[in-house]
Amino acid sequence: MSEERYILVVAHARRAATVDAAERVIRALVDAGASPVLARDDREELGEVLPAAANLPRLGIEVPVDGVEIAVVLGGDGTILRAAELVRGAAVPILGINLGHVGFLAESERDDLDEAVARVISREYRVEERLTVSVRVKNSRGEVVYETWALNEATVEKASRERMLEVVIEIDGRPLSSFGCDGVVVSTPTGSTAYNFSAGGPVIWPSVEALAVVPLSAHALFAKPLVVGPEAAVAVEVLARTDGVGILWADGRRSHELPPGARVVVRRSPEPVRLARLHAPAFTDRLVRKFHLPVAGWRGPDELSTGTHPIIGGARDEGDDA
Repeated sequence: MSEERYILVVAHARRAATVDAAERVIRALVDAGASPVLARDDREELGEVLPAAANLPRLGIEVPVDGVEIAVVLGGDGTILRAAELVRGAAVPILGINLGHVGFLAESERDDLDEAVARVISREYRVEERLTVSVRVKNSRGEVVYETWALNEATVEKASRERMLEVVIEIDGRPLSSFGCDGVVVSTPTGSTAYNFSAGGPVIWPSVEALAVVPLSAHALFAKPLVVGPEAAVAVEVLARTDGVGILWADGRRSHELPPGARVVVRRSPEPVRLARLHAPAFTDRLVRKFHLPVAGWRGPDELSTGTHPIIGGARDEGDDA
């Protein structure tokens, strides 16, 4: 008898399109002899509107996390971040099928759903590891009071709109600068197109191992975005003179209050997130497509300028130089 194949399906029942996609995925997996698995909350929600989901095994209850072969995620980047939480600690790759808007983390779009599931069933995908960070919060006595992790970013922010945070940034145990600000974003390459991008930080190619440090509305001359090495320890301390409290956000999903004197230390985590990829990476094309960047008039190599190019299209004139 062949070994049971458990495939996690991550979806919620808040949108009709997501429910329809979940039904298609579950049916295709069952028809192929695989066993769909749902997170407990997803099964409760989907089971109310999708009978096929009501009795599926639950992650961490009937099926352990490390027993899952791959996670198929239906939704946008927020749903993929939730899936990363669900499989944290296990070497489970995540395949995102974008049903949201920008969807930088997703590999496929809604129209490619059936092909993507077929590739999952036949194991025709490669796995790409993405750098994550571990985050520790220490109190004024240096005691660790909270620990978490992030795939996109760890952000220290002011908790009250009318207040300002007074912080000092430290890199590898050495103070760099102190200033008043709305906050500080410490971003991974994966998160460089998320909050970091909105805050004016650099876009970092996924293949580059680095961390970006971006102050938010800083009142200082030297408060520009920084890019540091992947092994650097970045610390943001909320100075005692701060009037009020700050708050730590990890991926915009997990939070912890930061009183004056609190210190947030961000380092590279030994546990990456694994993304399943169906196609060769083309991050430039992804940027152009997701941000609708203007590239009309580009005259590049023949192999990229044919009518089949996913971004540009249009054939080049005879005699063009490369």
